[in-house]
Amino acid sequence: MKFPIKAVRFPINPIIKQGMPGLEGDRGTNINGPSLIRVPEWIENPLGRYYLYFAHHLGKYIRLAYADSLEGEWKIYEQGTLHLDETTCLDHIASPDVHVDNEAKEIRMYFHGDYQGRDKYDQVTMLAKSEDGLHFTALPEILGPYYFRVFQHNEFHYAIANNWYGTVMNNRPIAGISLRSKDGVTAFEPGQDFIPNLRHGAVLVKGDWLLLFYSRYGDAPERILMSYVDLTKDWDKWIFSEPVTVMEPEMDYEGVALPIVSSEVGIAEEPVRELHDPAIYTEGEKLYLLYSVAGEQGIAIAELKFCY
Repeated sequence: MKFPIKAVRFPINPIIKQGMPGLEGDRGTNINGPSLIRVPEWIENPLGRYYLYFAHHLGKYIRLAYADSLEGEWKIYEQGTLHLDETTCLDHIASPDVHVDNEAKEIRMYFHGDYQGRDKYDQVTMLAKSEDGLHFTALPEILGPYYFRVFQHNEFHYAIANNWYGTVMNNRPIAGISLRSKDGVTAFEPGQDFIPNLRHGAVLVKGDWLLLFYSRYGDAPERILMSYVDLTKDWDKWIFSEPVTVMEPEMDYEGVALPIVSSEVGIAEEPVRELHDPAIYTEGEKLYLLYSVAGEQGIAIAELKFCY
């Protein structure tokens, strides 16, 4: 099975950037980790049709932008959503992965925070819930390591995450890791490692196939890749296909004028020629990719089209 794909960038990119109203000065630094939803009809008086959650690597709250169309104009909800002091995390919260549960009429946000010295995972993923997408209540249970992207298949909730804790616990190399939970609320059982140096992933279920969009530490330049796996196979034995490049820096706002160097682990404090943090959004038959540009200088969006 193959999934040839091309990305068509929006001409108004980047949709989120430093200096826009609400992201001036220090508030606009380190923009990353997008997660986009269409606001469900059961939420009364929403700020806009779309809510775009995003983060700062050392953030004290999860950021939010809103708009009535994907092209914008995007506006910043300056007070933010979930705040650090509303959780049991120590230093920061980041990497939102947001889902609409229409049956329960709630918004679920998976997020990670620093638990150094308090749990074997160091940085962990937890869950928060909301009735309006703005005010969240964090649950106390630790679900697994960090950078969760969650999807459902058959009767399970699965997550793709980063196994960073493994490098501390048993000297495993940095890689992705698969996990699963019966309900997506209680702790996820860890599966196997895969894709060395995986930074952050995004997931799309297409029939019995999982398409994983991701970038990797150490690539030159770091770019958005895609691999796929057959979900009918035993989940703890998944083997992902060789990657294909979906996008690499081509635009000025993506850092194309900067040198090509191998990317590094950690925060991108200055603009670099790198694309990070993919997120997938679907609406009807259309498929979109959001991603962080020039390292962590803003968020852009592209439509993805399969080339069958």
